[in-house]
Amino acid sequence: MTDATTHAPVPFPLVEIEGPPRERGRLYGQRAAERVAKSVSVYAGAIGKQGVSLAELRAAAEAFLPAIARFEPAYAEEIRGIAEGSKHDLAEIVMINARTELLAFAKRRKEAADPAVKDGCTGAVILPDASADGSLIHGQNWDWRAECVENTVVLHVRREDGPDVLTFTEAGALGRSGLNGAGIAITANFLESNLDHKRHGGVPLPLIRRKVLECAHFAEAIRVIAATPKSGSNNLMISSAAGDAIGFECLPDEAIWYRAEAGLMVHANHFVTPAARAKATDRGVLTTPDSLYRDARVRAALERNRPRLTADHLKAAFFDDWGTPFSVCRPPRPAVSGDNISATVAMVIMRPAERVMEIAPLPAFNRDFTTYRLPAPAAATRRAAE
Repeated sequence: MTDATTHAPVPFPLVEIEGPPRERGRLYGQRAAERVAKSVSVYAGAIGKQGVSLAELRAAAEAFLPAIARFEPAYAEEIRGIAEGSKHDLAEIVMINARTELLAFAKRRKEAADPAVKDGCTGAVILPDASADGSLIHGQNWDWRAECVENTVVLHVRREDGPDVLTFTEAGALGRSGLNGAGIAITANFLESNLDHKRHGGVPLPLIRRKVLECAHFAEAIRVIAATPKSGSNNLMISSAAGDAIGFECLPDEAIWYRAEAGLMVHANHFVTPAARAKATDRGVLTTPDSLYRDARVRAALERNRPRLTADHLKAAFFDDWGTPFSVCRPPRPAVSGDNISATVAMVIMRPAERVMEIAPLPAFNRDFTTYRLPAPAAATRRAAE
């Protein structure tokens, strides 16, 4: 496997799973075992550096299980299956799915320094009235630990009780960015406020994203985000192939929505809605100060070509290296604090109407995209009827 620092990344592997929740979890764990092990190593190491013992970590991870089971019992079963298939402790798989919350726990538990790498990202949606062919385009640069180029997969969940799911996610996690067979897509951006992680029991973010991707209707996806309690802040952008998109700046107890402007929706890692800025202190800018210009640069690049925008225009905007290494497309560099290396791990471009996702690992050095697809809507309908 190629090391993240060699500038020659390989495509993210496609992992296909199906069956009842426990069985598809076992298949996931078996088929992605090597990358699941790397996920465990990355996050056990990161949390351990904050002074949390293995016993404390296991107890904190297992404490999320009741909230997971209440939110969706099938997810608790799938996580158990992943543990069985990958031959890891259940707590380790919960840790992967709750890594954001557990990193915050580590900081709070030991009063340690702020975790060195923040889960950054610059996301954008081009609505049909701004695109060249009248189709919606949704994408993101995922900024995180450079080493995660080695522990991430594209997961295809074949479902009998709803639309298929295609999600780009860390191995062992249930979901991240992605799209589904109903033409619904989602991306997420790190946010941080003074209201975060003051209580236990919020639903881990990967599970919320997966739930959105299991929705057959856009209205159901909206409700999942609005109604689900969270431990910390996060920005979520969802779109529909039918031609709409809504963003949510989420605080632990509230999801504040916003809409596209002039056919474009762009978000980085700071709060932009007046309501969120009035209710919470934005702490994300302390560790991702470049957020304040990344979203503006992407929007400006897209506006120059509106209303003739294509997926290539979105890629070009995301490849922007102004201010490097604190840029929209980030090469591996030391984090703001600590000894970790941060980078744009992947660029993800989705065309929900075509059920297509393109991904380039480490785009600061690599412009080769791998295309991943769900079955066309007609084919999926025929399969369900058989």
